Amino acid sequence: MNRGEVYPSPGVASAVAEACASPGDGVDGLSVRERQVLQLIAEGTSTKDIGVQLGISAKTVESHRSKLMRKLDIHDTAGLVRYAIRRGVTQP
Repeated sequence: MNRGEVYPSPGVASAVAEACASPGDGVDGLSVRERQVLQLIAEGTSTKDIGVQLGISAKTVESHRSKLMRKLDIHDTAGLVRYAIRRGVTQP
């Protein structure tokens, strides 16, 4: 019996569940992992060392860096560092 309730399709339900499971942390919708990578980049940590610290591969770090640049419309690492400092993700 339909009581005016809405039933999302499985695809929509999956997208909503995923969004709820990994919400942004408040810095322009960045995930917690993206914020961690951003902070370490801004602190001058190498890609390899970021991977070691976070327990991920250097290739995954590079993927996060690319996603950050695309999300934030920033085109170089220096721009990411400036952004992180302005947003208080790290200190100068």
